[in-house]
Amino acid sequence: MSSLAAAKFLPRLSLPRAAFAAALFGLVLVTSVAAQPGPARADKPNVVLIFADDLGYGDLGSYGGKRIRTPNLDRLAAEGTRFTSFYAQPVCGPSRAALMTGCYPLRVAKRKNVVEHHPRLHTQEITIAEILKTRGYATAAYGKWDLAGHSQTAYEPDLLPPHQGFDEYFGTPSSNDTTVNLLRGTKVEETGADMSTLTQRYTDEAINFIRRSKDRPFFVYLAHSMPHTRVAATPAFAGKSAAGLYGDAVEELDSNVGRLWEALRAEGMDRSTYIIFTSDNGPWYLDRPLSAPDDARTRLPNGQLRYPYNQRDERGAHFGSAGPLRGAKASSWEGGFRVPCIVRAPGRVPAGATRHEMASTLDLLPTLAKLAGAVAPTDRIIDGRDISPLLHGTAGATSPTEAFYYYCHTRLEAVRAGRWKLHLSRPEDERWSVFGAPAETAALAEPLLFDLEADIGERNNVAAKNPQVVSRLLAIAEKARTDIGDFDRAGAGARFFDPEPRRPDISNAKSSAPAK
Repeated sequence: MSSLAAAKFLPRLSLPRAAFAAALFGLVLVTSVAAQPGPARADKPNVVLIFADDLGYGDLGSYGGKRIRTPNLDRLAAEGTRFTSFYAQPVCGPSRAALMTGCYPLRVAKRKNVVEHHPRLHTQEITIAEILKTRGYATAAYGKWDLAGHSQTAYEPDLLPPHQGFDEYFGTPSSNDTTVNLLRGTKVEETGADMSTLTQRYTDEAINFIRRSKDRPFFVYLAHSMPHTRVAATPAFAGKSAAGLYGDAVEELDSNVGRLWEALRAEGMDRSTYIIFTSDNGPWYLDRPLSAPDDARTRLPNGQLRYPYNQRDERGAHFGSAGPLRGAKASSWEGGFRVPCIVRAPGRVPAGATRHEMASTLDLLPTLAKLAGAVAPTDRIIDGRDISPLLHGTAGATSPTEAFYYYCHTRLEAVRAGRWKLHLSRPEDERWSVFGAPAETAALAEPLLFDLEADIGERNNVAAKNPQVVSRLLAIAEKARTDIGDFDRAGAGARFFDPEPRRPDISNAKSSAPAK
C-alpha cells in the first residue's frame, strides 16, 4: 500500500501545523511499512466480485426468471448462497460509491464537495481495494468505473481506479449510453469500442490477471457494462434468447461468468475463492425514452443485432425484469434497489442455501475486510456491517442491519427496518423523476407502509393499521436525515475533505416540507 493510500486511514488530528506534519510523516511511514505485501496465505481467500449493470431481480433463473437462460449463474446459486433481500443503490454512480466505500453515497466525500447524480469519489475516501492491499492482495478492476465523472471524455484521470487502490485497470470511465472508450490504467487505449465485445474482453482481462496472480491473494472487481442500454451481444449470442437483445446480452454475461469460473478451476483456485455476483440497481423502466434512436432493425457488419429504439413494441428487447417487485431503476420501490446476490465459496459458504435477511452492497467492504484479516476504517463512519456469519451459515446468524435507507440522489424517500418499509411523504423531484416511471416517482401526500414479508410487491398500504410502526420508522428516518443528510440539509456525519462550500446543491434545492 502506498504512503498516500495509507494516509487515508489516519484520523483527522487537531495539532499545530508543524507538529501535525511530523506526526503524519511518522505514522504514514509506520503504516506503509506494516502494509507491505507479504506471501500468500491459506487464510487469505481470493475474491472475485462481479457487478452487472441494470440487471433486474427477476432476470436470473435462480430468482424465478423464465425467459433468459442463465445456467452458470443458476449453478453458482446451487453451489452457493442466494440472498433475497439484498440491496444496492438506485442508479449507476451512487451504487458504485456505496460498494467501494461501504457508505451511503450522500455520506461520502466528493471532489470539491459537488453533489452530482453520479459522485466523483474523493481520493481520501477508502475503497475495498485499498483495505485489501494492506493484507498483501493484488487488486484489479475491469469494466465500468463511473466514479471519476459520468462521461466517456469529461472525467478526472486522478479519480480512476489506479488512484483508488487498484494495481491494474482496463475498462471504461462511464456508461455505454452512446459510445464506449476503453482505458488501460489512466490512458485511453481505444475510442468507439465495439460494445458487443465488452463482456468478453473484460472477462479475458480478469482471467489473465488471475493466472498471473497465483502466488498471492487477489481481488478482482469485474464491473460489466452489460446489460445497461445500449445493449449489445456478439454474433454467437445475438438473436438467440427469448428476451430480445437484452436477453442475448444477459446470456452472454452468464456464459462469461462460466468462463471465469472454469479458469479458476483450471488454475486450482476454485476452492480458495469467493465469487460474488450482484447488480448495481434494478432494470430500467420499460417506457422511458431511449437514447440514440435507430430507424430500423438491422444486423451490423460485426453481427450485432440492433433494434429500432423508436418503436414501442420493441422496447422489451432492451430491458430486464424486476420479477415480483414494484418499480424499476431510479425509483425507491423495491424494483429499483433490491437486486440478486449470489455468493459461492466451497467449504465456506453453504451450498444451495437461501438467506432472507436484509443485507446490501454497503456490507461488502467490512465483510471482505474481515475475510482477508484486515480492519475496516475506524476514523470514519462506515454504514455497512460484517455479514460473514450470514455468508457462512453460522447458526443463529441475523442481519446486523437495523435499518436501510432508500436515497434517490440526495433525497431520502423510504426506510426499511425488519419486515416494515415506510415510504416518506414527498413532493415530486423533477430532476430525478426523468430517470424512471412517472407513476413510481410521483409525489406522496402521506407516508405509505408495507409489510415486505407479506407483500413484496408493495401493493397494500397498511399505515392506517400500524400507526406505532409508522411513528417508529419516521423517527429512524429523521436520524438518517440528521446524520447522513437529505435534499435540504447536510448531514452531521457527511464527509467533506475539500475547502469549497459544503453541499452547494442545497441552495438550489426546491423548497418543500421535510419528510414526515
